[in-house]
Amino acid sequence: MSISDIRQEYMRESLSEGDVDQNPFLQFGRWWNEALGAEIIEVNAMTLATANAAGKPSARVVLLKGYDEKGFVFFSNYQSRKGQEIEENAQATLLFFWKELERQVRIEGKIEKISTEESDEYFHSRPEGSRIGAWSSPQSQVIKDRSIIEDNVRHYTEMFAGSAIPRPEHWGGYRVIPEAIEFWQGRPSRLHDRILYTAENQDWIIQRLAP
Repeated sequence: MSISDIRQEYMRESLSEGDVDQNPFLQFGRWWNEALGAEIIEVNAMTLATANAAGKPSARVVLLKGYDEKGFVFFSNYQSRKGQEIEENAQATLLFFWKELERQVRIEGKIEKISTEESDEYFHSRPEGSRIGAWSSPQSQVIKDRSIIEDNVRHYTEMFAGSAIPRPEHWGGYRVIPEAIEFWQGRPSRLHDRILYTAENQDWIIQRLAP
């Protein structure tokens, strides 16, 4: 079979303007709960796309760690490539793909660091190995080999033995503040349903997009 012959017909559900909540966060919550109920593996995995000051894009998968009407939160190393790009260009896109439900959610908006208090609270809830890992990895930097990381893990494990592991200043949370949210439901013959919410003043405008 050639790559061009690979296809999946989407037939599970439909989505209309009358189906969705007037509030996109409540609509996201509805789909989120259905995704949880479907027992999707790493349901909180989402693609994060950023771009540098020159507009050169990059993307990677990160994990959603919280959401409310203020936005969608994830955590990272501030000195990583994504962190540097966010510093240069504070716009981002998130994309969830829940193939089991034949759904996508695309979120576009501004991105900012969350408060130090929020970052501290989440950091201290993480397993010890993850807290040590935040200290041990110079994320996105070129390293000679794996031993650099392993040596760092040993070093910080010994350094913090028997004491609380503080959050490193170069690690913390980001919040994507939506300006647009699209809900995509797969349909037969690639004639998918796409409902777009766009922020306008204090309201959300709901429109249908052609597939």
